[in-house]
Amino acid sequence: MATRRLRPGAGHLGAALLAGALAGALATGCGAPAGTGADGADRAHTTAPAAAPSSAPPEDLCTRVVAHWSREVLDGTTYGDYQSMGLSNGQYEILRDVVDEARAEKRRAGAAAADALIDRRAREGCVAWYRSGGPGEGPWQ
Repeated sequence: MATRRLRPGAGHLGAALLAGALAGALATGCGAPAGTGADGADRAHTTAPAAAPSSAPPEDLCTRVVAHWSREVLDGTTYGDYQSMGLSNGQYEILRDVVDEARAEKRRAGAAAADALIDRRAREGCVAWYRSGGPGEGPWQ
C-alpha cells in the first residue's frame, strides 16, 4: 500500500481547516436548532404522536405471515430458512405443514382450493400454537 507523505506542517493546516469548517457549521446551525422544525418554526412545545401499538392479536399476525410465505413457497417463487423469512421456528413448522397440505390440494382440486386451504390451515395452526403458549423464550421458538 502506497503512503503519501505530506510536507512538514501540512497536517496541521488540514486539521485547522477541518476544525474551522466544523466550527462554522456549528455556528450557523447547519440545520434547524433543537426544538424547531426544518422551517425554523418553534416545535419545543409540541409532542410527536406516540406510535400506535399493534391492535392485531398475535395469532392474526402469525396467520398473515405464515399464509404469505406458504403461498410464496407453494408457487416456487422463494425458498429460504425460517430466519430469512422472518419466522420463528414454530411459525415455520406451521408453514411446512400448510405447504405440504396445499401441494396435495392443488394437485387434487386446483390453485383456488389450495389458496383457500392455506388461509384456513394457517389460521388453525397459529390459533393452536398461541393457545398452547406461542413462542418460547428463545428467538428460534
